[in-house]
Amino acid sequence: MGDALSRRLGTNDAVVVGLGAMLGAGVFAAFGPAARAAGGWLPVALAAAAVVAWCNATSSARLAALYPASGGTYVYGRERLGPFWGYLAGWTFVIGKTASCAAMALTFAAYAAPGHERPAAVAAVLALTALNWHGVQRSVTATRVVVALVIAVLVAVVVVAAGRGSADHLVPSEPFSLPGVLQGAGLLFFAFAGYARIATLGEEVRDPARTIPRAIGIALGVVLVLYAATALALLSVLGPDRLGAAAAPLAEAAAAAGAGWLVPVVRVGAAAAALGALLALILGVSRTGFAMARDRHLPAVLDAVHPRHRVPHRAELAVGLLVALLAGTVDLRGAIGFSSFGVLLYYAIANASAYTLGRRVVPIAGLIGCLVLAAVLPWTSVVAGLAVVAAGVLLYTLRGRSPVAR
Repeated sequence: MGDALSRRLGTNDAVVVGLGAMLGAGVFAAFGPAARAAGGWLPVALAAAAVVAWCNATSSARLAALYPASGGTYVYGRERLGPFWGYLAGWTFVIGKTASCAAMALTFAAYAAPGHERPAAVAAVLALTALNWHGVQRSVTATRVVVALVIAVLVAVVVVAAGRGSADHLVPSEPFSLPGVLQGAGLLFFAFAGYARIATLGEEVRDPARTIPRAIGIALGVVLVLYAATALALLSVLGPDRLGAAAAPLAEAAAAAGAGWLVPVVRVGAAAAALGALLALILGVSRTGFAMARDRHLPAVLDAVHPRHRVPHRAELAVGLLVALLAGTVDLRGAIGFSSFGVLLYYAIANASAYTLGRRVVPIAGLIGCLVLAAVLPWTSVVAGLAVVAAGVLLYTLRGRSPVAR
């Protein structure tokens, strides 16, 4: 068995990791597709996504306080529901979030190196993998800078839009459509996902029973405020139809508000946001892979901690190489849809695990919310997701043995 990880992170560091995971490319890209689905009811879709995210965060925080070990819902499912459910949580997280890593890398490259997206995406993945290799504290420091830049860009867009927007655009002109609102919520959930990244660092935070729940609550609260203000600003300037057709909604809103000087700043912020999210994602996926390797659900060679930097270096290297391969070959939209399906199933297992702790209203609401949002994703994402889940179940069955007792 590998060595224990070093507990270096306090509440502020853990909050930054969560913000870095949530304030990624999603906030710069998700509002357009969500507006196409929900129309002027976009704020309602955002509220629905926020409710599911809050339920998931609450369940994750309770479980993380009880099981402050690296691996997140992989550990919770194993301990509360049984070995198979823990394995399935780990499988959906690693596969879904690996696809999300590729999506973040491609989004970064689209903003930072148009015309050279794939080589730039691969280079970004390899560079961040090297950064993580040298210790999580350095990664948190870099993420802190990215988060500050993204927040500044979002606030600037909101302030500029406030002076040029129209209140008429905030009143829906089309009838309420529940399927449209739910689909919008499912798309917006991609922008929220990330708060549980704090829980996957359970072995690297100080006083985890107190730090993890507090950090998750703070990070999610900050993001909710920023997203709500951003959604209203975009609607007021562009209106639902124009917002739904926008490829780069925040940049177009800045231009429409007469702040041409802000457009390149927004583009830099979007690239930085994607890079920050990719940084946090590689951290989370590698830690879950490390935990699964300790239990022999993944190759035992990944169960290793670097003797100097005290990080799961082999798991980080494996994840980095796989993401680099995907970034060089896959389509951005397909990566996002597949990732959303896997992540929603992962959180569904988290809520099912929290259900066994009592106080069951929130876990039930979170479980139902996750399954509904997963079901309304594009059918291609659902079919591909189900196929990969089935492959994981088959692998577990063929392996024919339970995880190593811990």
